[in-house]
Amino acid sequence: MAWYLRRRVHDPELTGTYGTIQPNSTISQPAMSTIPTADYSVAQRDPIWLVDIMLMSASTSEIVTIREKIFERSTVTPAVRANDTTDIHVIRGSIYSEAPSRPFSSTTIDHIQAGRSLRPDEVREAHVNLGLYSITFNNHSEHDFDSLTAYKAFRLEAEEKGFHHFLEIFGPNVPADVHRIPEGTIPSFLNDHIVRLLAGIPSVARPQFLKIPYYGPAAMEEICAYDPSLVVGVLGGSAGTTYDAFELLHSAKKYGARVALFGRKINAAEHQLSFVEHLRRVADDEILPAEAVKSYHSTLAKLRISPHRSIEQDLQLTSAHLSYGASKSEIATT
Repeated sequence: MAWYLRRRVHDPELTGTYGTIQPNSTISQPAMSTIPTADYSVAQRDPIWLVDIMLMSASTSEIVTIREKIFERSTVTPAVRANDTTDIHVIRGSIYSEAPSRPFSSTTIDHIQAGRSLRPDEVREAHVNLGLYSITFNNHSEHDFDSLTAYKAFRLEAEEKGFHHFLEIFGPNVPADVHRIPEGTIPSFLNDHIVRLLAGIPSVARPQFLKIPYYGPAAMEEICAYDPSLVVGVLGGSAGTTYDAFELLHSAKKYGARVALFGRKINAAEHQLSFVEHLRRVADDEILPAEAVKSYHSTLAKLRISPHRSIEQDLQLTSAHLSYGASKSEIATT
């Protein structure tokens, strides 16, 4: 099972999630990470030997990938967020994220690959050749049409420039009374969009893998079984308990996921390195989720770090999508 790590100090430059407070912090209000802190964190603190891909913003990638070349001596593949749709414009004091998602990209493929715009006659040297492209479907024909049109333009340019990508797909970011999709049908809504979208894309332009929410066993089985050649990855979602994180990974793999894409769950951990080490052990089938929670708490005790929750609380399953064994026939009702 492949691994992906989204660092708090980089991707938030685009997503606006600056306010993650570090363990044992005395700061009562979220504070913005500084660029020097971000660069040092990537180069020195990240457990990159435990992951396969590291996602960054284009500006951070320019520093650590193009200038400092830290990935030349690593098995980790650098990747850059290729677009930043409006639903992730979480700007303090704004309400942008409440409106239906619209396509937008701060960076360009040239900037990702080379750190500057390239002339048509220049030899293309790609320092980074993998990007994350994100689409949010809202069951709104005009907004979804704009999102699909922008993705088509991106794919055509990416094919021309030899740039690879993986595709992140989200469900509606607007309230239920706006998108009007029955709650239990959202997994089917997204699966149908994925199937319809990929049907029109030849292999040369297809995403390397998908990054989708985990809506439970039935939805994951359905999309994985439809096209066995499709590599499906599950995103981590909100923080939750430690057991939520380990069980999500274990369950997603059991029902067909082949990539784990975690960000906020790692960022919220008491000790990120130890948390990632235990995630890796769960992914490699070295340890079961409940055992991993106990082992993680034991590690925190050895490091003299106070856990956010007691061991009893942290062994609770709080995600509804992980608490049932749905069959394929239940996909529209669970």
